[in-house]
Amino acid sequence: MGKSDKDITLGLGIDAGGTQTRWALADAAGIIVAEGSVAGLSALQMGNDAGRKAVRATFAGLAEDVLASGRPHRVCAGLTGFGGDSELLAEWLAELLGIHPDTVIVSNDIEIAYLDSFRPGEGYLVYAGTGSIAAYIDKSGVFHRAGGRGVTLDDGGGGFWIAREALRRVWRREDEEPGAWEDSPMARAVFDHVGGSDWAFSRQFIYGRERGEVGKLALAVAASAEQDPAARLILQQAGRELARLGSALVARFGVRPVVLAGRAAELHPLIAETMRAALPPEVPLRRKTAQPHFAAARMAAQPKH
Repeated sequence: MGKSDKDITLGLGIDAGGTQTRWALADAAGIIVAEGSVAGLSALQMGNDAGRKAVRATFAGLAEDVLASGRPHRVCAGLTGFGGDSELLAEWLAELLGIHPDTVIVSNDIEIAYLDSFRPGEGYLVYAGTGSIAAYIDKSGVFHRAGGRGVTLDDGGGGFWIAREALRRVWRREDEEPGAWEDSPMARAVFDHVGGSDWAFSRQFIYGRERGEVGKLALAVAASAEQDPAARLILQQAGRELARLGSALVARFGVRPVVLAGRAAELHPLIAETMRAALPPEVPLRRKTAQPHFAAARMAAQPKH
């Protein structure tokens, strides 16, 4: 007789970013048996009451969806903005899933994304989502980074950065020539996304929305790139910003292959093309559609990970 559904060992992988939180269940053979997504979240939200309530609510929705497919035995969760304090996050996930907190591992989302692309010591991951970061895990398992300092400080080339650059350029031109936005395909797309051409709409959008929501404005920038040179320049600069991250690790640790991944990296071919041109020619570069929630699920499904 085969094992019943209750006997199958399942690992739950979670990849939480600013735009969305993806999850997957894998069996012991590494086969993905279920997957889904809920709202985005960041470990940075744990710094205040409202943020903690939002994280808890997102976890609750995720757990409900997961349990409809099966109860995991172990969990491997990668969260953007995670800095090492995992106790409460692990307790919440364990409680909502009905498992022991010791079976829940919480880490930075980029560590899991790296292991989805390379074995330790093999190469460098440049990840462009809402933010941006380059990562290298050496053969000793030590995590090294370039960038990933947050959208307020930097995160050049990420979705939030692209959105902010577009709004900055649009409003600088409006300062000089009010009404100029009507002749700009990028400005029209941006204002359509934020709700209107009055400054009040842009102000509310950039200062009142979560960073993942702001980052989605990058879609409008990319969509206007064929018609608007300003949008093309922003996407090209995003590629140069991402090349800077990869080059920083190459300079520190030597020539290794670079993988470019993340939703922002897939916005437009110009980003990867410009990054390739800006990287040292001897450094191999390939694009990858990241599935870190799959990698995390397979890690969780193993007896030891």
